[in-house]
Amino acid sequence: MIEGIFVEGLIYGIMVLGVFISFRILDFPDLTVDGSFPLGAALMVQCLLLGMNGWLALLVAFAGGVLAGVVTALIHNHLRVPNLLAGILTMTMLYSINIRILGNRANVPILDQSTILKQVTEKFTGIIPDDYILLVFFVIVALVVKVLLDLFFRTDLGMTMGAMGNNEQMVISQGVNPKTLKTIGVGLSNGLVAISGAFAAQYLGFADVGLGQGIIVSGLASVMIGEFLVLKSNRIGVLTLCALAGSVCFYAVMYVGRFYGYVIHMTPSDLNLIKGVLIIALLIATQAKKLKVPFKVAK
Repeated sequence: MIEGIFVEGLIYGIMVLGVFISFRILDFPDLTVDGSFPLGAALMVQCLLLGMNGWLALLVAFAGGVLAGVVTALIHNHLRVPNLLAGILTMTMLYSINIRILGNRANVPILDQSTILKQVTEKFTGIIPDDYILLVFFVIVALVVKVLLDLFFRTDLGMTMGAMGNNEQMVISQGVNPKTLKTIGVGLSNGLVAISGAFAAQYLGFADVGLGQGIIVSGLASVMIGEFLVLKSNRIGVLTLCALAGSVCFYAVMYVGRFYGYVIHMTPSDLNLIKGVLIIALLIATQAKKLKVPFKVAK
């Protein structure tokens, strides 16, 4: 059970890192995520069915996610559409695109395909206990993605992108085009989300056009949990680690809800309610934390 929680949390943790980029670094509320997550799953599955190498298929999924994010950024930048509406437009279009990619089917299984996860499991069987092979693999994958992001946001481009999220006018005054930064940032964000979707499809054994339903809520909740549990910091390495930790904690709550919710007569349809209540509780706790002042004895 414990290893399952960590594996699920780390798979979706890559998606949470993407949400973290758009919401926290760029200050760009992006609902494209609900479409780019199943897009990554659909591209991964279809590429595998066509006989493509799993790692190459993962690259195709990443490219598809980047393209989806770029479309959202272009709609926002050049048509002057609010970021939320631009994301909704792209997400809506992606629903039809994902069905097309899956061959006009809403669900496509890949249980008989040689996925990356099957190859890793077969290679390390006997070396690592079977229950922990995927856990070790996803710890490595999540750490690689985290380190690469940390290195990127220490470059001039990455630091400028972070500065734009805090003060766009300052970036403009330095002669940098914020539209370009938004396009790169939103594209990178959705690329990571698509990678997460590709791994999720392999882990679940199928791709479904409904995989992305409410995924943005899960991502936001995970980011907020990470920020709430860990001491506040402006260091990118700490922030990305918080995002991953928040994802594991969030999916631990969901895991417990799925397996023990019957005690209080919960059904799977109640999980979205739990997500919403959890976010509201985190918002209240965050506001209370901000309003809290040290107690001083009156003289």
